[in-house]
Amino acid sequence: MKRNRLGQSDLYVSEIGLGCMSLGTDEAKAVSIINEALEHGINFLDTADLYDEGRNEELVRQAIRHRRADVIVATKVGNRREPGKQGWTWDPSKAYIQAAVKESLRRLGTDYIDLYQLHGGTIEDPIGETIEAFEELKREGLIRHYGISSIRPNVIREYVSRSGIISVMNPYSMLDRRAEEEVLPLIASREIGLIARGPLAGGILTEGGELKANRDYLDYGQEELPALRRHLLELAGDTRTLAQTAIRYALSDPAVSMVIPGASSLEQLRSNVSAAGAVLSDGERDAIRAATRANQYASHR
Repeated sequence: MKRNRLGQSDLYVSEIGLGCMSLGTDEAKAVSIINEALEHGINFLDTADLYDEGRNEELVRQAIRHRRADVIVATKVGNRREPGKQGWTWDPSKAYIQAAVKESLRRLGTDYIDLYQLHGGTIEDPIGETIEAFEELKREGLIRHYGISSIRPNVIREYVSRSGIISVMNPYSMLDRRAEEEVLPLIASREIGLIARGPLAGGILTEGGELKANRDYLDYGQEELPALRRHLLELAGDTRTLAQTAIRYALSDPAVSMVIPGASSLEQLRSNVSAAGAVLSDGERDAIRAATRANQYASHR
């Protein structure tokens, strides 16, 4: 598995990571998926305190407890659960971040987090205070680096210009090319790495994605997605699967350090990992771009 430097940090991440959100709550199943991912050369696990109310972090702990030094652990913060209330409250305050990191460390069974990410963000947040919290956690050795997970261009611009983030997690796929116009060029100019989530477009860009294409997706209507999916299958040809093509497309931009497709089964994991050996030429990438839409962010500008 090829490894890429994440931004300007000392983290060298497998080009294909594992998004842990889809693991479910069954410990034996989740641990088996993580263990196989690590055996295939994946060294980056992405979780969040939000996933299954912290249970996801605990499952990661069970899988890595005897091999912590071999794994880059990324988790997220910003969504606070309040007793007596349903759902989560957005809280990017310094006090909450400094309290929440201790809970994530406890659930993960580790004394440091490799990449701590703000799980969202709005332009109205106390951004300076949030940055200060992450910087203090770095100085204390509780986190090695920090980044943001955001789909808001105005928020991304603020953190790129004001903070020491090493990464931006952002959706990027053949069907979601919104990052291409403004996010990818911006972070490339600052040597910040993109962690591409959703490279398979919610399962549409997989061999079994026919039913998932029977709905709207971003600015694609359900009446056009099946035909587009068939065309992308033709472009994949006989040497790659559609999923391999989708993952290679997301990795083809130099600003993309890695992709983090999820996996809820060993079969899905193996399909994702198989993309490590696939090749996508510049001409094939151009053909994919000609067939798909250069969609753009319409809000949070």
